[in-house]
Amino acid sequence: MSTYLYELPTTGAISFGDFCVDATASNAYASHIAEATQARANLRGVLKATKRTDTDDKDYLRLIKVLDDYLPYLHGIMTCVEAGDIRLKSEPQFSWRTTLSAHLFHMSPRIALASLHADLASSLLTYAFALSNFARVTVASLGAYEHDRAISDIERKAKDEKLNFAVTMLCRASGIFTYISEKVLLDWDKAGEGASGRPPDLSKEVNAALAKMALADAQTLAIRKFLSKSAYDIAVSPGPPLPKSHPSIPLIFKFHLECVSLYSSARALAMTPSSARPSSPSANADSNAEVCVELRRYLTDASAFHAALAHKWLGVDAGESGAQEKGGEAVAWLLWAKKELEDMKEGGLGRAVGRDREKRGRKGRVADELESVDVFLKYYKKINDSLTFQPVPKQQDLQARIPTGILAVPAKPYTLPSPAFGPGSVEYARLQTEVLALEEDDSSGDEAVASSTNPRTYAGAGSYF
Repeated sequence: MSTYLYELPTTGAISFGDFCVDATASNAYASHIAEATQARANLRGVLKATKRTDTDDKDYLRLIKVLDDYLPYLHGIMTCVEAGDIRLKSEPQFSWRTTLSAHLFHMSPRIALASLHADLASSLLTYAFALSNFARVTVASLGAYEHDRAISDIERKAKDEKLNFAVTMLCRASGIFTYISEKVLLDWDKAGEGASGRPPDLSKEVNAALAKMALADAQTLAIRKFLSKSAYDIAVSPGPPLPKSHPSIPLIFKFHLECVSLYSSARALAMTPSSARPSSPSANADSNAEVCVELRRYLTDASAFHAALAHKWLGVDAGESGAQEKGGEAVAWLLWAKKELEDMKEGGLGRAVGRDREKRGRKGRVADELESVDVFLKYYKKINDSLTFQPVPKQQDLQARIPTGILAVPAKPYTLPSPAFGPGSVEYARLQTEVLALEEDDSSGDEAVASSTNPRTYAGAGSYF
């Protein structure tokens, strides 16, 4: 299954010079304020160009680089405001289009958000979206390489590395979503501006949900990489017995179970804002929206799909164990997995509006897994019916035997880049060091003058004998 495709936002034009006043005696930050305006204008331009570009041609790497340029400037302005080096003439208003909220006619309205924290949160959200979409594009370029019978070992390993790169992008995105939820939005609250008027895109719960979803997407790709060598061998000879290259089966079903946990938790968190909508009449109309149906459907489908795969591999583990008493259990797990996959196939997995190609891709993956489950089920059922003769447990009995999942990859914690100027920047630290060095030189000079005007004397100087 492919990872989630985010619709990227756009933002309105703004000049930091309209509301930022350099409060230093030397007017040290005037040029930096102008540079910050230019960096944000570049971001706005790239977002507008991306909006007009077809999905397959969007340049997410360019957007990531532009955000890498802008964030240090925004951080610099925020630290200078906090230090009193820059004064705000008025509360800045930043306009952004929301893309995660459900709207009539699927329009993405532009909303005005006050404070520098709003622009930081929205910029970081866009950054995480771009990283996730870049990972998706990277994976799409690989194709189903692990099932290609003609691929060489060198080519497969090269594509494994690209897949691992996509995993890294998603782990970075997860760290950014967590940073927004646990740091940026908290600082925004502390600045005296509550959650009233914010869209779901900028709620703590939704960003926590997106962090879990990005990590689950990364785990999904990590599982694919984990199975790439054995997938090639199975493509040559489908079904049991498993090839020697096959990795640990318990690890596989535990990885899938962790995906189920992450996707399920993400969906629960994503639904939280809709049950506690702000009712203030002055709030943005978008604050009364809920998370879009595409995102909720994606989380539901992904959770169900990984649950079916976990049950499949639990069945394969029982069947491959060689223990006679596991024969009926293997059949029971695979019957459960088959039923879940059939329900997904018949229920129209991924009915996201306007994403027909993605829906077809997911249905194809479900059909492939259903075919694989059928192969294993027939094999183990034949053994149980003719050799082991074990009773097939009921589904509720299996439920108690499901273990806890484990993470295959951790999220990458995010920290803001150093400010481009002002307190905390490299330039500021250099100037501070130079000032300290000059003060030390002045102090040494004063001591030398004092020594020359008051020369040391010998014992008895000034006495006449």
